[in-house]
Amino acid sequence: MSRISTVRAWTEDLVLPTYLPAPPDRNPMFLEKRVYQGSSGKIYPLPFTDRITETKTDRKWKAVWLENEFLRVMVLPEFGGRIHVAQDKTNGYDFIYRQNVIKPALVGLAGPWISGGIEFNWPQHHRPATFLPVDFQIEAHADGAQTVWCNAHDPLTRMKGLHGVCLHPGRAYLQVKVRACNRTPFVQTFLWWANAAVRVHEGYQSFFPPDVNFVADHARRAMSEYPLSRGFYYGVNYGERGRQTKSEAADGCPRSAPRPNDLSWYANIPVPTSYMCLGSQGDFFGGYDHVQQAGFVHVADHHIAPGKKQWTWGNHDFGRAWDRHLTDADEHGEFAPYIELMAGVFTDNQPDFSFLQPGETKAWSQFWYPIQKIGPAQHANLDAAVSLRLGRKRFALGVSVTRPFPKVVIRLERRDGSVAAEWDADLAPGRPFVLDSRQAVKPWETGETTLRVLDQNGREIITYSPKRPARGEVPPPAT
Repeated sequence: MSRISTVRAWTEDLVLPTYLPAPPDRNPMFLEKRVYQGSSGKIYPLPFTDRITETKTDRKWKAVWLENEFLRVMVLPEFGGRIHVAQDKTNGYDFIYRQNVIKPALVGLAGPWISGGIEFNWPQHHRPATFLPVDFQIEAHADGAQTVWCNAHDPLTRMKGLHGVCLHPGRAYLQVKVRACNRTPFVQTFLWWANAAVRVHEGYQSFFPPDVNFVADHARRAMSEYPLSRGFYYGVNYGERGRQTKSEAADGCPRSAPRPNDLSWYANIPVPTSYMCLGSQGDFFGGYDHVQQAGFVHVADHHIAPGKKQWTWGNHDFGRAWDRHLTDADEHGEFAPYIELMAGVFTDNQPDFSFLQPGETKAWSQFWYPIQKIGPAQHANLDAAVSLRLGRKRFALGVSVTRPFPKVVIRLERRDGSVAAEWDADLAPGRPFVLDSRQAVKPWETGETTLRVLDQNGREIITYSPKRPARGEVPPPAT
């Protein structure tokens, strides 16, 4: 693996096969009565685009690259400043869905919208200006970090949305620094959901903090247990599926196949479905590819950014039609499906809006980083993600880090604080610690065991104590 001591940033022209929106009519449409994600649907002064060309042409787009020792990231300023590429250099894995074609569909408020990458939805869902260019500037920091600042003017409300895509030297995480500014003399409403797409297959699993036992539809129109849905959700009788249907694990998946009513697996959701976590005290969530043994974690302060959501078109004919609609076949002839793992601020549901007072600016940060080989993370912070699975006959633990940690001590403790087992390891991005072992004579048990990771000076990097899942009634939907 090549090493560079600081972050590099540069711009270049990127040629991508592109389906362009059809030229606007001489008399453009300005829709006003289209209900859209909790808003009125007004788009003036943006005209509505109602057609996409059916032939593609090679088109040059401006690309801004950021690269450090561990990550390679690319921003497209001409598409709202979205992140188009986020790659783990330690294994070559694109932990965010990398589209190799620009193929818009009429999904956005003003029409054209593309899938893949990380889209920054503001001040309402799917960003009215998602298909418009933003100004950008590269800022070099004294510590060697580099930030690509994207300055977006919202044409509907005249507010300013500024996001900075930043890489730090020696860190395997991607930071996005956000500034939402109301420049008007009126109170304005807004939402912000960072919409990260990930390429999926039947061996891909999303994960949320262990305290997530229930999930909600938009505006809490419906509720479900999580991860095992025991009733109807989006018209699917998951409870019946769980009783009568057997799943088969994809190659590379865990030894036991996922239960067919487990909503954390893309394979099990046949129809377009959203779900959002409620009331979690966790600061993380993400997704894991069991075939590639790689995934990603999103980290943000849950007091500011509580929103954790999954969306899928569904693993069935309707979803596959949308896959063909939004991308072209790859070298294997596959129209690669994806799911969206969205992170929201100031709310845990959509389409809840927050307020900006005249002249007010709100600021926050969100982080993404890749993980390797540890399975779905059960706890994570900016330094590390860990997993600890305690079975009757075997136990497995994993630690994946975002910067080098030499001479780490990985320790299992019983609830009384006694140290019962520990291991030494040199950890770095791309070099996780993974252990799969037979249970001890006195078994490690959920609720009785703590995993503690300490640096060479004895300082705590991360700690996790698995707990038994809470039981309770599903909260009622909103009325």
